[in-house]
Amino acid sequence: MEPLLPSRRVKVYLCSNPADSVLERRVLRDSVFPKLGRRCSDTLGVDVRVIDPFESSHPSQWPDANTRKDLIKECRESSCGPFLLALIGHDYGRPSLPALVEVSRFHMVLQQMQQAGLGTKELERVYHRDENVSPPSFCLRLTPAPQEDDRTDDLARVFEGAVRLCARRQLLTREEVVAFSRSVLDGDLRFALDNCPPDDIIGRCLVYVHKVVNIEEPATAERDLLSDLIDNFLRGLVDSCGLAVYATTTECDRRHGYTAPRRRGYARLLCRQVYADLTASIDGWVSNSGRRVADAPAREGAEQEELCAILSRCYHVARPETEEVRVYVQRRDSRRPLVLTGGPCAGKTVLLAHCAQQIKSWLPDVDPAVITLCTPSLHVPSAAHLLASLCHRILRTYECSSPAHHERTFTSNLDLNLATVSRALRNPDLGFYEATRCLRSLLSVLPSSQRPLVLILDGVDQTGRNVALQLVRSLPSPLAPGVKLILGVSSNQTAVLQAIGRHYPECSAPEGARTESGYLQVALGSADRKQRVEMLMSQLSSSGRSVTSGQLALVSKALTSCCLTLYARLMRAHASLWCSDSDVSESCLPDGVHSSIATLLQHLEHKHTSCSVGRAVAYLTLSRVGLTETELADLLSRVEPCQVTQVDLERLLLDLKGFLIRRTVRGCQVLSWVSRHFGLVVAKTYLCTSEARRQVHSEMADYFGKEWNFASTERKDRNEEEQPSFRVLANARKAVELMHHLRESNTPEIRAKVLISWSFQYVLVQAGQLRELVAMLRQDEEGSRKYLKECTLLANILASSSCFLQSDPQKLPALMDAILLPYLKLFPALRSYFGEMRSGLAVVLPPAPDTVVRLRCLEPDSGSKRLSVTSAAGTQCGTVVEVMVDGSAWVWRDCSVVRLSLNQKTSELKFSGVKSNRGFMLFSTQCNKLFLWDVTTPGRLVEVKVPQPIDILEGFVACGRQFCAWWKGDGVLTLFDASRSTLSDLHCQSCVTCAVFSSSGSYIYCGQEEGAVSIFDVERRSLLCSCSNSNHSAVVSIILCENRQEMACVEKTGGVILWDITGKTQSPRLVKESSAGVESNAILNTDYSDAFSSLLLCDSRHVTVWNTCEWETCDQFLAPQDREFTQAVFSQDGHLFLALLDACPQVLAWRLSTGLCVLSLDANEPPHTLLKTASDIVCVTGDGRLFAWDSGMVRVAGAAPKMGSGVEEVVVEQSGRWFYTSDRSDSVWRWNLETGLPHSKFLHESPVEKVRLSRDDVTLVTLSGEEIYIWRAETGQNVHRICGSRATDILIAPNSNFGVSLSEQGLSRVWKLAHGSVVCAIHLYLFDAQVSPESTFLIGRHGGDLLAASLWSGMISKCFSSAGSWEDVVAFCTLSRNPDYVVVMVASGVLYTWKISDETACQHFQLPGTFYCQPQHFQMTSDGSFALLSADNAAITLLDVTRVRLCSFRTEGSVIKARLDETGCYVAYVSRPTCQENACSLHASPILTVVRLSDGEKVGRVLLCKDPLTLLMDGQQLVFVGFQDGSVGVYSISGQMATLARQLKGCCFDSATMTWFPRATPKIIWS
Repeated sequence: MEPLLPSRRVKVYLCSNPADSVLERRVLRDSVFPKLGRRCSDTLGVDVRVIDPFESSHPSQWPDANTRKDLIKECRESSCGPFLLALIGHDYGRPSLPALVEVSRFHMVLQQMQQAGLGTKELERVYHRDENVSPPSFCLRLTPAPQEDDRTDDLARVFEGAVRLCARRQLLTREEVVAFSRSVLDGDLRFALDNCPPDDIIGRCLVYVHKVVNIEEPATAERDLLSDLIDNFLRGLVDSCGLAVYATTTECDRRHGYTAPRRRGYARLLCRQVYADLTASIDGWVSNSGRRVADAPAREGAEQEELCAILSRCYHVARPETEEVRVYVQRRDSRRPLVLTGGPCAGKTVLLAHCAQQIKSWLPDVDPAVITLCTPSLHVPSAAHLLASLCHRILRTYECSSPAHHERTFTSNLDLNLATVSRALRNPDLGFYEATRCLRSLLSVLPSSQRPLVLILDGVDQTGRNVALQLVRSLPSPLAPGVKLILGVSSNQTAVLQAIGRHYPECSAPEGARTESGYLQVALGSADRKQRVEMLMSQLSSSGRSVTSGQLALVSKALTSCCLTLYARLMRAHASLWCSDSDVSESCLPDGVHSSIATLLQHLEHKHTSCSVGRAVAYLTLSRVGLTETELADLLSRVEPCQVTQVDLERLLLDLKGFLIRRTVRGCQVLSWVSRHFGLVVAKTYLCTSEARRQVHSEMADYFGKEWNFASTERKDRNEEEQPSFRVLANARKAVELMHHLRESNTPEIRAKVLISWSFQYVLVQAGQLRELVAMLRQDEEGSRKYLKECTLLANILASSSCFLQSDPQKLPALMDAILLPYLKLFPALRSYFGEMRSGLAVVLPPAPDTVVRLRCLEPDSGSKRLSVTSAAGTQCGTVVEVMVDGSAWVWRDCSVVRLSLNQKTSELKFSGVKSNRGFMLFSTQCNKLFLWDVTTPGRLVEVKVPQPIDILEGFVACGRQFCAWWKGDGVLTLFDASRSTLSDLHCQSCVTCAVFSSSGSYIYCGQEEGAVSIFDVERRSLLCSCSNSNHSAVVSIILCENRQEMACVEKTGGVILWDITGKTQSPRLVKESSAGVESNAILNTDYSDAFSSLLLCDSRHVTVWNTCEWETCDQFLAPQDREFTQAVFSQDGHLFLALLDACPQVLAWRLSTGLCVLSLDANEPPHTLLKTASDIVCVTGDGRLFAWDSGMVRVAGAAPKMGSGVEEVVVEQSGRWFYTSDRSDSVWRWNLETGLPHSKFLHESPVEKVRLSRDDVTLVTLSGEEIYIWRAETGQNVHRICGSRATDILIAPNSNFGVSLSEQGLSRVWKLAHGSVVCAIHLYLFDAQVSPESTFLIGRHGGDLLAASLWSGMISKCFSSAGSWEDVVAFCTLSRNPDYVVVMVASGVLYTWKISDETACQHFQLPGTFYCQPQHFQMTSDGSFALLSADNAAITLLDVTRVRLCSFRTEGSVIKARLDETGCYVAYVSRPTCQENACSLHASPILTVVRLSDGEKVGRVLLCKDPLTLLMDGQQLVFVGFQDGSVGVYSISGQMATLARQLKGCCFDSATMTWFPRATPKIIWS
């Protein structure tokens, strides 16, 4: 069955005389057809196959005439372009034995042979009479063996002679004689072209005629037939239908004839011509059909509709259940679903597909929206994905419909609701809860009485039990008005049917309805036997076959025993093989569907080979969504024993034609079984062992791994940026198929490597398969844990950026550079990922991240509603448990969240709280029970027997197998041993607030509400001693420093009391009592780090850090204004602390060394609890969602160097290895580009206003508070400090000898850098001043003039004059490569060059009226070849001075900054894209783009993710960007810095940054 969507495959039948075209066909098969196939697949996404029926060297393996006709018909119907390629040579060819001869004609031939004295035994031996053929005929027996080929040729000549004899006696008409005398070439060509519509000939058929002269003439009859074929038949088609016929004449030497060299020469010419003609023809057909495809949701919807239409064509037997479905659809008052049930192979899918096609005719008065979903064909990984796909189709169906179809008026609230749903569906990580909300929202607002929705979900039970049950729970109950829901479920799936019954209770059903539950059930019964017999006979008749009455009786009896329609179709396949004299008995007939399929496979093995049949059906069965014919042919050709040719595969596919469907998947037509039971039989027959399955999967993985053209992802078609091409879709399907086989072949490490490769991800993102890519990355496999963190990280980056990537997949490289590159050292497996990207703009130094992408985002499957968290706890090994308000407990490990399951006896328990310590969890329940869980070992919870009722669990500590717990508001400390189940109580003076074991577990220290600390002997269960603080403030934490024999008690008010505990039996001695200096109302939590000797105390207004060596306060951090802290913890490395604020949806991170808030981790909503594991920071939100960040990534992001405020100025040394930044504070940073870290800081007494570097990179000059500082750049020595300059700007001459201080209020001075002495003073202030390249003049604007002041005398010695025009100069630029010239732009838009030496001006260009120059953007290249005129209105305007032309190109949004490369090669600009109102933040992120000036091509672009303040390009083709947050980014255009571009720069927590201090007082004072 053919697909209904436009075909993307070309299948060409090669028509030829097999004896006369051996060389030509072989050369075409070896060189032209493979090249053509690769070209069409890589560039067009089109599969090309050429079928040569005579490919085999043995005539015994050639297909007969009937098979060749079927092949020609198949090529004509299935090819989207050319279908016939004919080669006509000088040899007409001899006729072969006809496959069928009518009985009367065969008897006539035999009679005439006998009368002529010829023997007929051989002819009678190779033919047999078959009454099952219509009309009854003598049929040629099976193709003879290779050793009988010569005998067959002799028989053909005998038959030909007998036909001539009949012709001479006028027993046959001339037409009949010609038909018997036609060669294979003539017969095939006439069948392909005769009575063919002109549209099937023009551009679809190519004929190549080769005439050879001066050779031995063929027989007269053959010559006449060849002449008739060419001059009459083909000529007529050329004139009437425009058939493309190419004629070539080869003139031979009469002495040698048609030699081999001449034949090879013609073959080479033919190859070039065939390749060119087929390429042009295929390109033409593809361009007419379109190379654009719809987006992924629309494409999936069209593919599902096509599959439904294909399956509906299998509806041959009318079923009474169809009427019940029609009645349900037409009833308007029913608000419950209809469930169609039936056994395996009963025909549920076909029936539902047929009903879907009939619904519009059943509802003629309305315009129903019919959506079918054949769930087994989708291969969805979860119920959320299935629901998202369904929502996409519903939304698109109603968005594309006319507003007139809607009964209700869409209000702004409805539009807002739909926009919310649409935005949620763009999230690849859409959870089940959100997907359920989206589905119910759409079903409640979109369908109406005039536009009802009929939703048909088939195969719900085949998606997996969990998915099926979740899908049922997601459906609205009752259904909304205007919604009809039809479900197809197998009758043996009782769990699913019971879930449907529970979801739609009986009380919702109308009275009098025939139902056992709240849903309508239609059980699919047996198909009518008489109709099945009629269907079988009709199908036999359409193929020119029939059966005898006796055979029909056996068939009818077999159909009585098995009532399935599929069995009847299989019986037709068996009956078509019977001859009228076949010995068919009841025992020969298979007794069921599976037996019939097995018998069919056995027949195919006998007809073809067991190897080819076994491998072909195995490949089809184990494929994920089916295989294209080209893929199946390539796979079979790789199997050594088989060596299946193209025509062998075609013959096999013809035999399987009724049981394979061709459907469209991602733009490709793939073959798949019409029923899943074919796959079951194939698996049982050929894939009965896991090793056999794994072997086939390995072969397919190897094929798709080698055949998938990753390199095609590098080619970028500008016209295909918005939507993917069919080529991209084809590659995406192969990529998904590859992943499937790598997983099934048990090669998790290889699969993970492919999964995290750049090429794999890019092609899926391009194809709009972002949701599938994220799902694959999220899969947690045993054995692939080596790359688990990389996979989860990439999945979260892609998921969080889905809105951005869906709008522009081409920005994936820029996105990964911006988000992932700073952490590359943490994930070395991703180095090859960036190596594959080959971006034109490489990141040398990534800017400091503002946030860290989440490593995981998980939520419990709590049904259709979200529940709040009551408590949460975590362990260092990475296990987190949360207890919900409904009493359920959920466990998070790695990448999954599962509900905590208990044994049967305790299955109804509800938890009330959980506490953790070390590797143990202690659960309290609502029925006063305790359960202990060792998370490091698998096993059930162990109940802790508590004799008396317990209150709320307040705390829990562990030491080895000893445990201690205490309760809220209780003075009892409970000790128990898990191994011995012993339990005892220790009584304290007041309510217990905290406790801690000694390292040996021998003692326990118990803090209490009234400030006392009691020390107990664990072994004896007795009180040893106690102590108390003076103010009786509650002890919230106890810290033991046993190596120093000290105990620190943290009070609730924030104070710390240090005790000496040298003597265990004596009361502790008070050593020190300290306070934080600020009285605290209540400590919310504490965090102690023994490794860093630090203690953190958090109250609502402060976070205080203590040094536990000296027990002194290190630092104190105030909460932001109008905010309060709720929790704070140290980072794992101790350099940061992370805090939660009330009503704040972020986790904020402060750097301890600077006191600055350096990071914000987005949690979407205010967190409930912040936890630490050994490798992650975990945030539990109030509704139970868990967000995890990698601690290493947090460390890198927090350590990334950034200045205190925005970078206002960047200065780069000539080598590009060192650069300087200023943020207008009192320090200038010197950076080492190789390490990516600040090397040193130059301090000043006032904020720095200007920074200048001499050309020789020796001297750094800064302006701070009107004072000039002169530094040695390398050593940091402050050589001079000059006071009294009153300067507003400073310059350094190119020769590095002089400095110029510009003053608006006083004199501008020229001075020597070496010792600061003044050379001269300039009385006029020159705006935009520049020092000439030769260091002789200071050039600047004054009063609209351009003046040049001498650096030796300070006198104005030159003045620009524009040829008598006194226009104001608006911009100018000196040229370092032409030092005597200055480029000048005046107000009228005229561009001049001014030669300073002789003060001459030359006009070069006049800007048109529509263009203007922006002085703030005006720049020139060093040689004057290009000028940057403006950057406005989302466009950059350049002037190509050498060609005297204006160049303007559009940018992505408004331009923020633009810089011209001094070398004249590139222009770099930062733009802010314009985005829609509901777009994500990434859409509005600035983008750095570099454009090559020579051709206007974009070299590369980088997503900046933050606002820039400074943009600079240097001579090393580096781009420096300074950002508002104080960070710096460096990007490389060419390969000079490529070695640095993919190296992670170091962490600066432990790096030594030198600080250079200025002179205490000015050394030079100017008056």
